[in-house]
Amino acid sequence: MSRPFSPRSFYSPGSFVRINGKIRAREVRVIGGDGKQIGVLSLNEALALARANGVDLVEISANATPPVCRLVDYGKFRYEQAKKDKESRKHHHASQVKEVQLSARIDPHDLGVKVGHAIDFLCEDMKVKVVLKFRGREMAHTEFGFQVVKTFLEAIASYGQPDFEPKLVGRGITVMISPLPRNKRARNPRETDGAVGPIKVPLPEENQPVAPAPAPPPTRLRNTNVAKPPPPAFGHNPFAKLDIPVGEEAAEQS
Repeated sequence: MSRPFSPRSFYSPGSFVRINGKIRAREVRVIGGDGKQIGVLSLNEALALARANGVDLVEISANATPPVCRLVDYGKFRYEQAKKDKESRKHHHASQVKEVQLSARIDPHDLGVKVGHAIDFLCEDMKVKVVLKFRGREMAHTEFGFQVVKTFLEAIASYGQPDFEPKLVGRGITVMISPLPRNKRARNPRETDGAVGPIKVPLPEENQPVAPAPAPPPTRLRNTNVAKPPPPAFGHNPFAKLDIPVGEEAAEQS
């Protein structure tokens, strides 16, 4: 009676390796432990040679004709394979690029979150592409955006270095950051201190250039030498309308 489903296998097709009696081929090409080729032997002869040397017969290339087998300790073989897989994953991460987006008016807390994400990516041997986009009239003051990018690069200087200087492309600033070698790169602060949350970085407002204040409008100087008439002694002077001659006019009338 056949089963409706195939049994589950805990080995992926790429990681499954046949050893010793599980090899199905009648003849195999045998490679010694020193890497030299012994030749094509029957399966029984290859197994007897492996027992004589106290090692295993491991099939390393099942698709070849005849299949290629190696005389090696199976535990050592698995260790070497795991080491090769780890190195290949490193190169795979190095080819990956993660993007971090910023803005010219980013909040300091949000900038710390972006820096933390970039440090995590760089510590995993990934490249980081920083993109700062200007909106509306922010294009009139691109120096504020360059200052934010400069602050960002200073915060991750211990983990990565820019491939080129930040440059203005269209309506944004772009820069690519590559991770430093492991022996020159600082450890991830999340792993050393167990910190959770954003990383503290200098406030971008502290380093941003301050726009000069507009000059006040020119004031018109007034002539202060003009004599002002003295104020009346009374609010309602009854003699204000009388024409009283003074000086020479009084002498002529007399």
